[in-house]
Order: sequence, then structure tokens, then C-alpha cells
Amino acid sequence: MRVYIAGHNGMVGGALVRRFAREPGTTLLLRTRRELDLTSQTAVEAFYATEKPDVAIIAAAKVGGIQANNTYPAEFLFENLAIAANTIHAAYRQGVKRLLFLGSSCIYPKHAPQPMPEECLLTGPLEPTNEAYAIAKITGLKLAQAYRKQYGVLFHSAMPTNLYGPGDNYHLQNSHVLPALIRKFHEAKTAGRAEVVAWGTGTPKREFLHVDDLADACAFLLKLDRPPDWINVGTGTDVTIRELTECVAAVTGFSGQIAWDATKPDGTPRKLMDVSRLAGLGWQAKIALREGVEKTYASFLAEQAAGVLRV
Repeated sequence: MRVYIAGHNGMVGGALVRRFAREPGTTLLLRTRRELDLTSQTAVEAFYATEKPDVAIIAAAKVGGIQANNTYPAEFLFENLAIAANTIHAAYRQGVKRLLFLGSSCIYPKHAPQPMPEECLLTGPLEPTNEAYAIAKITGLKLAQAYRKQYGVLFHSAMPTNLYGPGDNYHLQNSHVLPALIRKFHEAKTAGRAEVVAWGTGTPKREFLHVDDLADACAFLLKLDRPPDWINVGTGTDVTIRELTECVAAVTGFSGQIAWDATKPDGTPRKLMDVSRLAGLGWQAKIALREGVEKTYASFLAEQAAGVLRV
């Protein structure tokens, strides 16, 4: 089986490479951004025609934090639309047997019911700060669904919750909350600081999934004969930001005080995926949050020592 993983150098793509490298009889097809421009329809068509993958997993995307999404909505919308359209259309044209498109929990409405079921898609306005990215991901999901409906190809999508793990982005302004906390507490411990300031009240609740669990879920979904058009992938449990912060502090060995700056915004009170559909099919996450944070901190230290940390 020839498996193309789009975006293999990213955090999610790296986990997919680790997972599918263990599958017997699998040949991985990998291309860097320099080698294959996914925003070029001609280049993507030629790649599929030459390499003839049996399976395509679309994990490539232009990603960033709130500030980047707010500042560059045109780039986030165009590039992610182009990646989705080119990879899905060319897969159909070149006879790819199976395609799995990876989206994001941000596709659901800002005020979606909690936990968020698949059925709440397109039932309300999106979160404005990442609307461009979400619209592109919704389009990719719907495009895969349309090709499946019209042409009978087995194209489907997975919508993961907040992800973390090896190869994450640790930039203090552009990263997500968990990697930002790891870097903040590590640097505070290293510098011998007595206090770390955390944003908000710590009361919002969030769900976190280790990327290795996501990769395992993808392998599971690709073995189903009749997968849903799209399905949520998460743990089905959440923690408060305060609990997460205290967990990261303990794992990194920071022994000082945590001060909460309640003048900073909390954001959405809760964001949890309804994963009952995936559980009903027979898959559940295996990596507990504490274990996942320990593994991620170990990879942070290794990446830092090797000079490859994304900061």
C-alpha cells in the first residue's frame, strides 16, 4: 500500500509517519513544501499521476495562533482552500482509492452545544478570530463529502480536538496554550524565577489529544469499510486551564508560585468534542493527559538540545 502523507514535517504529519511506518507492506510517499507546492494544481496533479498513491492523508495546512489568523485572513483562507481543493480533486482524477482529510474542531459554531456533536456543523456563526481557517477546513470536508456522494469514492474526514505532542510550536505569541505553558515553566525553572504569571482566571475548560492518539485514530478510520463522512476525534474529557497549568508546572519541575492575571481574557468557557460516534465504532484515546505532557516535555528537551525546537 502506497500512502501519501501531505504535511509530514508538521506535528500531525510527523505522528502519522511514525504510525504508518509500523504498518506492514506500507510505502510512505513524502514530499517537503519545496518539493511539492500543494497550492499549485498542476504540481499536485503531476505528483498523483506519477506516484499513484493508494491512500492520501491530508494533514498539510497553513496554521497559526489568534494573532496570525486575525492579521492574515486572506492567506489562511486562500492557502488552505487551495490545499484542500488540489489534493482532493487530483486524488479523484488519478484514481486514489482512499482519502482522509484532517480538519479541526474550529469548524463548529462559536456557541455550539457542549460537547460538540458532528451534527452542529453549519448551525451558527463561527469564532471570528479563526473564521478564515475554519471556512477553508469546512470546504475541504464538504468537498470530500461531495466527491464521495457524486462519484462513489471513499473520501472522508476527521475533526481532531486541540492537539499537542512532539514537533509542536513553542513560540510564546503564536503557539497554543499547552506548548506555551511548557516553554514558560521550563524557562522559569531554568532561570530560577519564583513566580509565573498565567492568563485569565483558569476556569475555562479545554480538551487535549496527543498527536500519537490522533494518528492511531486515523489508522483505525482508514480500515473501516463504511466510515462516516466526517467524525470527531478527541478524548471526550476536558480539564480546566488551571488544572492544565498546574500539571505542566509539576511535569517541568517548576516549584514556584503561579499568579493568575484576571485582567487577561479567558476566551470561550468550554470547548469539548462529542466523541460518542467514534467510541461506538470501537476507538478510544489511550494517552492520558499527564502521561502525554510528560512525553511532550521530554520531546521539548530533546528538540531543544538538537537545535530543532520550533520557537
